[in-house]
Amino acid sequence: MRHLVRGVFVAATPVLVYLALDRFEPREVALFVLALFVLRAPVDCVAFFRRQGLRGALALLAVAGVIAFIWGRNDPVWVLAYPVLMNAILFGLFAGSLFRPPSVIERLARLHTPELAPEGVRYTRQVTAVWCGFFVINGGIAWWTAVAASREVWVLYNGLVSYLLMGMLFAGEWCVRRRVIAAGGHQ
Repeated sequence: MRHLVRGVFVAATPVLVYLALDRFEPREVALFVLALFVLRAPVDCVAFFRRQGLRGALALLAVAGVIAFIWGRNDPVWVLAYPVLMNAILFGLFAGSLFRPPSVIERLARLHTPELAPEGVRYTRQVTAVWCGFFVINGGIAWWTAVAASREVWVLYNGLVSYLLMGMLFAGEWCVRRRVIAAGGHQ
């Protein structure tokens, strides 16, 4: 149930931002978006930052800087750019896993098939790279919608189209992965 509620928050955030920007100042909407992120975070944010030590302190400082920047600018484009930030974070997680294996997709594949052969590991690594490309392209389109498109285009892309594209990539890759693993990508 908790995952369903988080999923609804994720899917509804662009629509909520779209509606809120007509009624509140951008800085107030930015605080609302931040509150949604904290509420839907899969971990206790304070404990996470503490465990990270200096990296956590620097990350917290960066978050505070972004909040201060948005507060000072009070420009809706920075609120509309939150999907860009989300894509950048996901890109960082996926790309980082390519340099510090196992890759994100390998971890997901091992939930279903714990023993992956080297072919399966190579395949999941390639798919992780594909996801990295997706996040770069999706983040670029999200940036364009924030700075150059109408708010209606922004909410349509970031609240529907990008989720459909992610779902299609996930479903397509999952089907291909099952065939690759069945063909010898496991031991």
